[in-house]
Amino acid sequence: MTTTMARRILTSRWLALGFRLYLGGLFVYASMYKIQYPGEFAESVAAYQLVPHFLLHVMAVFMPWVELVSGILLIAGVRAKAAALSIGAMLVMFTLALVYVLVADIPIGCGCFTAQEAEATWLTVGRDLAWLTMVTHVFFYDRAFHLDNLYSWKLEDLQQ
Repeated sequence: MTTTMARRILTSRWLALGFRLYLGGLFVYASMYKIQYPGEFAESVAAYQLVPHFLLHVMAVFMPWVELVSGILLIAGVRAKAAALSIGAMLVMFTLALVYVLVADIPIGCGCFTAQEAEATWLTVGRDLAWLTMVTHVFFYDRAFHLDNLYSWKLEDLQQ
């Protein structure tokens, strides 16, 4: 495979679309359990020992809704760059928290999808970094099937 062909594949808008749909679905899925069981999610967040106690419940209620809305916007292609940026910021936060608990040798589950997950490992960090790479690709190369483009108006259109 030539360098040009590899570059074309790696910068493909179709690859970005696949990543966008996958990540959007992933974050919608991840939010569902947390929205239904905020108390269990608060316990998962508390296990990381990074969030002050008075913020635990606010974070446990607020964060899953940000995941849900960001995932839906990413799937729909509505404000996809903003949604990718939001998901990317959450992934950076999650990855740093995972690195902290692994270095501090705190044996906890990830808390990513349910409260009853296997213990977090360096593979979990690798998975999050892979997702972060996908988000970066979406941010820079996603151009296909955006609902924004169907319903966006230009100032000139409104003045006529």
